[in-house]
Amino acid sequence: MTEPGEAPKILHVLETCLYIKDIDRAERFYTGVLGLRWVGKEEERHVFFRVGPGVLLLFRAEATRITETVPAHGTTGPGHVCLRIPSGSYEAWKRRLAEAGIAIEQEVTWPRGRSFYFRDPDGNSLELAEEDIWPPEAP
Repeated sequence: MTEPGEAPKILHVLETCLYIKDIDRAERFYTGVLGLRWVGKEEERHVFFRVGPGVLLLFRAEATRITETVPAHGTTGPGHVCLRIPSGSYEAWKRRLAEAGIAIEQEVTWPRGRSFYFRDPDGNSLELAEEDIWPPEAP
């Protein structure tokens, strides 16, 4: 129950989106390098992956600007998404990316954990962060 004027609760991010140019190349990267589970694909439009309780949508911006079912959307330039990893896997992820020839742009030690940044094949900024980087949700 919400108080008058109080916003109803939002549970979590259900889906987030990055924009790409080459769907097949992105699909190989996100499944092969990051190991994400494939959810669906529409040739020349999008490919989707499961990430915990949510979904990562990878769209070709040109295709999402032409639509009859949902509002048009799309952007140009690099986007950003941060993916949560178990704290014990931080170094293993750095090794995996190095073995795949992917450069780490920057590492950051935050008050509650560490993260590092790298790019996908379309130049989007990806971040892998230890699971406790953000304070827990208040009750």
